[in-house]
Amino acid sequence: MKVVILAGGLGTRLSEETSVLPKPLVEIGSEPIIWHIMKIFARFGAKEFIVCCGYKGFLIKKYFQDYHIRNSSVTFDLSRSTAQYIDEPRDDWRVTLVDTGLNTMTGGRLKRIRRFLDDDEPFLMTYGDGVGNIDITDLLSFHNAQGKLATVTAVQPTGRFGAMYLAGNDPTVHNFHEKPNGDGTWVNGGFFVLQPEVLDLIDGDATIWEHDPMRKLTEKGELVAYRHHGFWHPMDTLRDKTVLNDLWNAGDAPWRVW
Repeated sequence: MKVVILAGGLGTRLSEETSVLPKPLVEIGSEPIIWHIMKIFARFGAKEFIVCCGYKGFLIKKYFQDYHIRNSSVTFDLSRSTAQYIDEPRDDWRVTLVDTGLNTMTGGRLKRIRRFLDDDEPFLMTYGDGVGNIDITDLLSFHNAQGKLATVTAVQPTGRFGAMYLAGNDPTVHNFHEKPNGDGTWVNGGFFVLQPEVLDLIDGDATIWEHDPMRKLTEKGELVAYRHHGFWHPMDTLRDKTVLNDLWNAGDAPWRVW
């Protein structure tokens, strides 16, 4: 099954990093977040990727061009102008990097890669800035059982602040939860399963996937939510990057399912 990754946005809320890098190349540990995302999918056998590039997309191309030399030892024979890679990475991925425009919106990027998809097969889609311990096999089974055009993974992100319960004017704290889940609202966590027909709902480059197309799917009763109760975390801000790096460096990264 093909996996589409949206990797073309400007990443303005993480400008400390994205002034020089596209957000999907911002690192968790020693590897960019797009690598972590791809490892999640590959763990479940989804190894054919279509990456929608935009802002600084050439750097994403350069990353994959240099993938072997970055992840293995190498012997250069200068007299023959050859290179022999030693202990090469075992990632058997096929990665297609598509220029989808600098200012194209999320829906427009999907529209632009239609020719790389199979007409009669669903595809997976996610953003290039969020990780989770999503069971992709279970997600696909859920999508197939529902028989709808689109499935979105619904998540409840952890709150950013500790929550306290105060009764009336009583100053006593009666309950305290450190960074509880949000207010019970489920949010779009990416990790979609989509039938190719959904692309007919996208008008062009200016279409935002999360606006008209998802609203139309909702109105038609063709959008269902797969509730994910496990770990999920975006990388929208420098604080998010720090949280994910701390988890990875402590050996406690829940999204590391491989």
